[in-house]
Amino acid sequence: MAEQVDPPALDEVVTFTSDLIRIDTTNRGGGDCRERPAAEYAAARLADAGIEPVLLERTQGRTNVVARIEGTDPSADALLLHGHLDVVPAAAADWSVHPFSGEIRDGVVWGRGAVDMKNMDAMILAVVRGWARQGVRPRRDIVIAFTADEEASAEDGSGFLADEHPELFEGCTEGVSESGAFTFHDGGGRQIYPIAAGERGTAWLKLTARGRAGHGSMVNRDNAVTHLAGAIARIGAHEWPLRLTPTVRAALTELAALYGIETGLTDVDALLEKLGPAAKLVEPTLRNSANPTMLDAGYKINVIPGEAVAHVDGRYMPGGEEEFRSTLDRLTGPDVDWEFHHREVALESPVDSPTFAGMRAAVEEFAPEGHVVPFCMSGGTDAKQFSRLGITGYGFTPLKLPDGYDYAAMFHGVDERVPVEALHFGVRVLDRFLRTA
Repeated sequence: MAEQVDPPALDEVVTFTSDLIRIDTTNRGGGDCRERPAAEYAAARLADAGIEPVLLERTQGRTNVVARIEGTDPSADALLLHGHLDVVPAAAADWSVHPFSGEIRDGVVWGRGAVDMKNMDAMILAVVRGWARQGVRPRRDIVIAFTADEEASAEDGSGFLADEHPELFEGCTEGVSESGAFTFHDGGGRQIYPIAAGERGTAWLKLTARGRAGHGSMVNRDNAVTHLAGAIARIGAHEWPLRLTPTVRAALTELAALYGIETGLTDVDALLEKLGPAAKLVEPTLRNSANPTMLDAGYKINVIPGEAVAHVDGRYMPGGEEEFRSTLDRLTGPDVDWEFHHREVALESPVDSPTFAGMRAAVEEFAPEGHVVPFCMSGGTDAKQFSRLGITGYGFTPLKLPDGYDYAAMFHGVDERVPVEALHFGVRVLDRFLRTA
């Protein structure tokens, strides 16, 4: 298919990515963030293209943008295209460039949000503005949502939109957002493009141990710190059993075919070993996980505290929440209570859908040397909240990346950056997919 993308869109995606990075939308949690300037920036670019945006807030300054582009087929289901505006913190002293400079150097855009995920926000803006200039209308309605608070609880973002403004997403059955269709170089010359069709569930936990407070010099068999330490040690050492979901099975099957491996799924460990570096695409999503991350106890070295608290980042596979809960009950034991600090559902999306086929075709058109495979994300996105509306979510932020570029390390990492050519590829692929979706 001949190039269809509007040429100015290729320049705009770079400008928009850089501009959005320069708008500091750091989300420190606990409500410490202000996305409104970025939301207003995005809304203005939509309005310039004749697309009417709506700005919505649950909390002052925590702004979301929603807009709809009408398709040519009123009977077709609508497609949600969403990206978040907030970013995680960045310490400038650790970076090669200032993390909010949006500097463009040697064909690379630098700064916090270059990959997670102001690049996709910029792609969306560039594509739909290009359509406006060309007079293009998609087949199905496209609902655009730029959200707040994805990097924390999403209570001010997609959760608020799904709960309080479901009418804005009327007709949407599928959604597309971050973390998929990027180049994964396997070290052997193959280029793999994983498209996300699932997410593990989020289970952030608070553990509380209570005991008898007392003097640090005295024998104490009811020490809250000891109780907690035992539970944390058991959780950290636990070997979770293998749990293959349909998406992960599909990923393993396609990867095995790509590498000509006949082991099948009867011995997954042997298959992973033969996959080499490509095993990284599935290894984090073969089972549930629980990683202790924070500890808090005591106020003086010679005082045994009566309470000790820990936090654990738990994730569970689709269909694995009951097993996760019962395992935590057993590992924490009778002396430690646990509760959800934050919980969100696991997601599973069909890999045999027309939408997945359309994403695959769009990538293969512009990267014919690439191999598209489905995969499940180890973490989570706003797709979890939008699933409350019956919207099936996929991860599709296309980027053609050079060998040696560590995509995963860019997420929440130092020196986050994205090549200009990767953004151009993303606009072409997204444009192709959305025209035919």
